[in-house]
Amino acid sequence: MRHKDGFKLRKMCGENIITGEGLENINFNKLISLNDTAAFLWEELEGKEYTVDDMVALLLEKYQIDDQTARKDSEKLAEAWIEAGIAQ
Repeated sequence: MRHKDGFKLRKMCGENIITGEGLENINFNKLISLNDTAAFLWEELEGKEYTVDDMVALLLEKYQIDDQTARKDSEKLAEAWIEAGIAQ
């Protein structure tokens, strides 16, 4: 996987928001808000090719959670990013 070009994480009014840069990425009907954990992963993975396994490793390194929880959350997040069109 990889983040699609033209999407950046911004802090707006205390919220983590993914914004599109360039006309082809602007969709005013949908804002993508990330919680702090998802924002952490976005920042760590920006500009890199990555897998769900990479996401799991980052979560295990930063948070005191078990492998099963990290994997379930990473799979769900990766699927959401692909559905939202911000990762491929």
